[in-house]
Amino acid sequence: MLLFGGESSEHTVSISSARNVFAALDDTKFDIYLGFIDESGRWWLLESFDQISDTQDQVQLVPVLGAKSFTTIPNGRFITPSVILPILHGENGEDGTVQGLAKLMHIPIVGCGVAASAVCIDKVLTKQLLEQSGIKTVPYAVHETGEPMPSFGKLSATLGKTLFIKPARCGSSVGVSKATNDEELATALSEAHKFDSKVLIEKAISARELEVGMLGSGSSVKTSGVGEIRPDSEFYSFESKYSASSQSKVIIPADIPTELSETIQSIAKSAYMIVGGEGLSRIDFFLSDDGTLYLNEINTLPGFTNISMYPKLWRQQGMSYSGLIEFLISNALEK
Repeated sequence: MLLFGGESSEHTVSISSARNVFAALDDTKFDIYLGFIDESGRWWLLESFDQISDTQDQVQLVPVLGAKSFTTIPNGRFITPSVILPILHGENGEDGTVQGLAKLMHIPIVGCGVAASAVCIDKVLTKQLLEQSGIKTVPYAVHETGEPMPSFGKLSATLGKTLFIKPARCGSSVGVSKATNDEELATALSEAHKFDSKVLIEKAISARELEVGMLGSGSSVKTSGVGEIRPDSEFYSFESKYSASSQSKVIIPADIPTELSETIQSIAKSAYMIVGGEGLSRIDFFLSDDGTLYLNEINTLPGFTNISMYPKLWRQQGMSYSGLIEFLISNALEK
């Protein structure tokens, strides 16, 4: 079952990725159910992507716990997928909730399990776990809904004169803003809190954005080469990532020394093992102008759109898009 859509702010990104994955799946090897989650959280069994815009007359999916099956409403048909392939992002998708549901249904699911998904969706928890293991992350503070408005002056004393404010549990740069004074900080916090009760306030780093793909589980995990994102704006915003007019560039392999590339790959593998990664992840780094390397984020369900870094990293390693999807499915079934 290809599971896509979802309730998060990245709903449309999920649909775009899922279309690509569906096109890449070999229908001589797989019978593919399309499981669509609408923005209200209802699950639908679709016959084609054309039905996304109007689910009114479609068949609804209901999980049957412990039975390896879904049942359909209204006709009570049982759907029994061998594996779930979630192409979901953000809340109620890559945060451990769908992964937990699959476990209760006794259906294998591609990618990380409950714990790794729940930790990595939360940028603050990820930082705390990695820093405890000696992996450097960007300096930060946290603001929770209901707390007093922080002083820009006090924050800038430790984090610098430019701050980036972002929801702690969103991806795709949703709700991200920068602030250079109290007024901008208040506006940025208000915007970020639209998406999350926990907000991350980070030191602005002038840096190159480098990314690594992880594939597999346990001792057999593979690390891709290092790619680089060159945004077409001040930072890699939602529009820079997904707009048809984006001028952002994906450079694979990144033009960096071999020794640095090996260091990044080694840190990425360590981080993946620390959080209990399985199946796949994309691990993002900042290389600052002064040569400091920061681990920025672990994305447990990276994008699969036409311009997404993750499949491109593996293509550079000689693995086709369809071959990558088949490997992920096989890995989930083996688990």
